[in-house]
Amino acid sequence: MGLVKLTVDYGQDPATQKWFCPQQQAWGLLPHQKITPGLAEKLCFTAVASTSYEQAAAVAARWGVAVDDSVIHQQVQHAGERADQQAQARAASGPGSASLPDVPPGALVIMMDGWMVRHRGGDWGLQPAHVPGERVAWQECKSAVIYRLAASAQTENGRGLLVEKFVVAYTGEPLEFGRRVQAEARRRGLGQVARVYVVADGGVWIWNIVADRFAEAVGVLDFYHASQHLWALAHTLHPSEEAGARAWVEPLLHQLRHGAEAGVLQTLQDWPAWCAQRGQVLPPTAGKEIHYFENHRAHLQYEARAAEGCPVGSGAMESLCGQLQGRFKRCGQFWTEPGRRRLMALEVARRNQDWNQVWKLN
Repeated sequence: MGLVKLTVDYGQDPATQKWFCPQQQAWGLLPHQKITPGLAEKLCFTAVASTSYEQAAAVAARWGVAVDDSVIHQQVQHAGERADQQAQARAASGPGSASLPDVPPGALVIMMDGWMVRHRGGDWGLQPAHVPGERVAWQECKSAVIYRLAASAQTENGRGLLVEKFVVAYTGEPLEFGRRVQAEARRRGLGQVARVYVVADGGVWIWNIVADRFAEAVGVLDFYHASQHLWALAHTLHPSEEAGARAWVEPLLHQLRHGAEAGVLQTLQDWPAWCAQRGQVLPPTAGKEIHYFENHRAHLQYEARAAEGCPVGSGAMESLCGQLQGRFKRCGQFWTEPGRRRLMALEVARRNQDWNQVWKLN
């Protein structure tokens, strides 16, 4: 038999807006479709930069490659697994195992936080579910922003921005997350710069990582979170009087931000005695808040840190969490663990300038 040429239909389903080839699906050819590495790289980048695989397919069709979103998903699984293995290898490598870039003098800033992402639970797809609520499994994606202080700048309107920053995103145990953050920080100047700052909220797991991996760093409790805790105390003292709560808390906030943190701590320490003298019982929530500030006594020097150029808030971290949620926490998204992990690995590689490394194929 000689050369056989087939003409088949290929187009867009008006109902789903997806591009597909009915004959290709009917003959079972889709799993065997070959894609060049160059095209695979473009499709994966489109998937990372889009809000969904469906949108990625629509964008790819506009730049001349009409493929089904399942094809893009398949390419992301292959490339994302490579990216994740590379990230694991970097985290497992010890100090001095790889050449480090020359880092200009200055300070390094590390911020950490977490946000929740939806995974498919054990009863996903069952009708009905065995146990109510088991269709969805919420997991915390621990994330970090790392940048050199010299990379911070401002717009004409005074809005802060980072010229260069690097990220870590990991859904798993804090111990492994801390190892990955330390490895990435080492690539960006940890061990070479004169000073390291860690800015974060009061999450216990975060400060355990700081003690374990960044013991020599200067810790800064995010000022916004600290102010929230002071406001909680104010509402405990004045539960039904907003004006009274404001009158109590605003002087303390000013002191805290402008170098009088010792006075704020003393006010909080005196509160139990103040209640006892008046025959009042210290509310349990108040005791927890006082203990919160005692635990972070060394992390409240906001005026001194600001004078050094260190941020006293974790706005860059909040921004990253919002950006990641914009891709991984959209309406209707429920991830499998491998699917989320692989796409996340590509997203991190893109942000950390490691994208080309993913495509160095053996």
